[in-house]
Amino acid sequence: MIVLEFKVKAKTEQYRAIDEAIRTTQFIRNKCLRFWMDNKGVGRYDLNKYCKVLADDFSFANELNSMARQSAAERAWSAIARFFDNCKKKVPGKKGYPRFKKNVRSVEYKTTGWKLDRITCKHIVFSDKKAIGRVKLIGTHDLRFYENKLIKRVRLVRKADGYYCQFSIDVDNKENVEPTGKAIGLDMGLKFAYVDNTGHSEPNPRFYRSSEKRLAKLQRRVSKKYRKGQPQSNNYKKARTKLAKLHLKVSRQREEWAKRVARCVTKSADFVAYEDLKVKNMVRNPKLAKSIQDIGWSRLRYWIEYFGVKFGKVTVAVPPHYTTVDCSVCGNKVQKSLSTRTHRCNVCLTQMCRDKNAAANVLQKALRTAGHAGTWEQSLNASGEIPSWAVGATLLSNGNSMIEESHGFRR
Repeated sequence: MIVLEFKVKAKTEQYRAIDEAIRTTQFIRNKCLRFWMDNKGVGRYDLNKYCKVLADDFSFANELNSMARQSAAERAWSAIARFFDNCKKKVPGKKGYPRFKKNVRSVEYKTTGWKLDRITCKHIVFSDKKAIGRVKLIGTHDLRFYENKLIKRVRLVRKADGYYCQFSIDVDNKENVEPTGKAIGLDMGLKFAYVDNTGHSEPNPRFYRSSEKRLAKLQRRVSKKYRKGQPQSNNYKKARTKLAKLHLKVSRQREEWAKRVARCVTKSADFVAYEDLKVKNMVRNPKLAKSIQDIGWSRLRYWIEYFGVKFGKVTVAVPPHYTTVDCSVCGNKVQKSLSTRTHRCNVCLTQMCRDKNAAANVLQKALRTAGHAGTWEQSLNASGEIPSWAVGATLLSNGNSMIEESHGFRR
């Protein structure tokens, strides 16, 4: 499964129609969730049937394509199923009880409600009663290589810098890569994004830090123009849009950096070991939270796992406990503070960078625990489950997509 993204160019009234379709999607999703809360034993197919009831009761819901209504119901069921799954697994802390959404930014069509112009593949027509009509697609990808039956989903997504159209295409994008015969372990950090067991380090890009002053300035402009209890002015909306665009740029920079680094890491070795970090717990540290979130360890791990499946490599996540303390040569425990950057063992007299020592311990742990992990195509993530992207593309309610590899519009 791949997702190709194009920017949408349309008229003002067409953008309004897209917004109306997105609001209808949000309405149906929240109504389905309320129906599940009020009726015991409601299942997935019951929510799909309830979409027909909503279409009969509300004229604006009937204007949306029937499969788009079902997609909205599937979003509600996705949140419900995730909650049940967390309860069954006894996940510590909050289980993620489904909540109503007030900021949905996308509408999703399945196999009907749209028609692609097969001559140029640069225009798409949405044929439901929302009157979106024919819009232009701006991008470098060529959809003529894919038949209509391979396009499983079409999404219209509203972002800070405009509207986008995403095509979920059911194709096998695995690549055959020559084996390298190497195995590496990665130690995640803040000074460097990671340090492997050979001593190679990847610099921390610090995208948010580099844009922090500009973000603060734009945020002050938004705050000055905000009028409490009154309709907001056009200047306020413009200032808010500028702030959102800069936040979007930072997130795109971090995402593209994670893809590039993960691709290089997985192609350079046949076995990749990394730390199974609980980022959600680590960001509770008020002194390090901003730096931890800025580097994006979770996204880096996500793309390492993805490219591991794509290139047929083994990726293993191991618990990070004592990887910094243990000596990678003799196993002796050497206590260190965060300011101590050199590992010195009093038993075997080993002296090396503390991050390199930790990376070696990560690799040793992975080699001991990997065992018979199965074929490379069935390599598992840290929890022993197939990652979410390995079973298809899932669209979140905020318009972001958990996709295998986003071939985005080149900006």
